[in-house]
Amino acid sequence: MKKLVLASNNAGKLREFSALLAPRGFELVPQGVLGVPEAEEPHVTFIENALAKARHASRLTGLPALADDSGVCVMALGGEPGVYSARYAERNGGEKSDAANNALVVERLRGATDRRAYYYAALVLTRSADDPQPLIGEGLWWGEIIEAPRGNGGFGYDPYFFLPALGRTAAELTPEEKNRLSHRAQALQALMGKLDAL
Repeated sequence: MKKLVLASNNAGKLREFSALLAPRGFELVPQGVLGVPEAEEPHVTFIENALAKARHASRLTGLPALADDSGVCVMALGGEPGVYSARYAERNGGEKSDAANNALVVERLRGATDRRAYYYAALVLTRSADDPQPLIGEGLWWGEIIEAPRGNGGFGYDPYFFLPALGRTAAELTPEEKNRLSHRAQALQALMGKLDAL
């Protein structure tokens, strides 16, 4: 198995990425296990934040690192929460939690007829901290934000992210379905051919 550092301590991301990468011969180790603190995410784009996180993890471990920056972008909110998805409520005077983030999005959409949204993921893999040509994959997953949560799977905005074509939320999908359809799955698929070069 080739070892990769996951530049995150998010258990949901670790589960999803490990399921997708293990069949390709990669062992994913969360950065916290290796004593790596979280990186700053000062940028206004997903790709720049993902690159900063991957470089940080590679620099402190000497290993290749995989980082993602992802979030939900809601059309009626001008693309918010976007890069601030994990900290949306906190940035607006609330607590940092999935429940608070979801409550704020639902509140701000009250009365809106356009509930379209998409999940976006930027994945960056650095072979070293100074990798001049990091591998990048992107994924986009369209849906709608509903007013009440449905399902117990997934994390983040998944219980509110409704997929009209399937008649279910992302939280109602099986892990296998989500790993086939999600923004992260699409971004990782875009990296797959490039991963063989490692």
